[in-house]
Amino acid sequence: MSRTAHALWLREPGSGEIRSLDLPEPGAGEVLVRTLVSGVSRGTETLVFRGGVPESQYAAMRAPFQDGTFPAPVKYGYLNVGVVETGPDDLRGRTVFCLYPHQTAYVVPVEAVSVVPADLPPRRAVLAGTVETAVNALWDARPLVGDRAAVVGAGMVGLCVTRLLARIPGVTVTVVDTDPSRAEVAEAFGARFARPGDAPDDLDVVVHASGTAAGLQLSLDLLAADGVVTDLSWYGDTPVRLELGGRFHSDRLGIRASQVGEVARARRGRRTRGDRTALALRLLADPAFDALLTGESEFEELPEVMGKLASGSIPALCHTITYPALDAADSPGTR
Repeated sequence: MSRTAHALWLREPGSGEIRSLDLPEPGAGEVLVRTLVSGVSRGTETLVFRGGVPESQYAAMRAPFQDGTFPAPVKYGYLNVGVVETGPDDLRGRTVFCLYPHQTAYVVPVEAVSVVPADLPPRRAVLAGTVETAVNALWDARPLVGDRAAVVGAGMVGLCVTRLLARIPGVTVTVVDTDPSRAEVAEAFGARFARPGDAPDDLDVVVHASGTAAGLQLSLDLLAADGVVTDLSWYGDTPVRLELGGRFHSDRLGIRASQVGEVARARRGRRTRGDRTALALRLLADPAFDALLTGESEFEELPEVMGKLASGSIPALCHTITYPALDAADSPGTR
């Protein structure tokens, strides 16, 4: 029996489809993984779906196991949890996280997968890539005990940052967003919620994750003197305009980009990407993160679901995709 898998492809901006492919035979040092659940990284993946990646960023925006090129056709995604069907004895049958697109099964090097702790539900484990982004952001932002902090943008990334910040002793966190429906999750994560006009200022730490110029401007406005905004937003091909003629210079404010593709400079000499992923998986033992899992669809529905996520008609934080259970005779590991 051939090893056949199915994957989501962006055929052209705004239009996805399911394609079939034959998997290679796993070689030495490789594993064959059958996907259990994947997650849609809403900000980045919907930007890709709309064709919003600027040409100058085609190389920088490549996902680890992306096929095709921007704007399309392209196979894109990086929140995948599955079970190892073929591979070394110590991995066979284990649940693993991998930065792989939405595909029913795949073959990758052993070092590309991270073992999911036995007590961590696979659906929550898809958040590992997002929590890893939040870990990197806090390594960049360097919050201290007792800091007054804000996270501007209550999306999937911003709320992961919120949860980690709120667990630092003495830190008070305010989540700032225009959508009042995010207040419930913010409060469940140990933070206050405020609309932009009600946000506190003179803050020690501000992390920006709204993906908008207005959010970045507000982040600067909330900082205390000599503060630095840690910016997690990806703006794609959208121009960003800021007002830097006021207190930006007089109060010596700054903006630091934080991007998960490299370990934050503060830890780069002492932590690998694998270390960072393992830490994210350990942090996900916290059941509070389940509040981010706000929608679920089956794999076959993905082309339609991606369109709805991109248009905003599905207002999910993290929308997860479930994959069909296979009989042994249908498994991609069966020959």
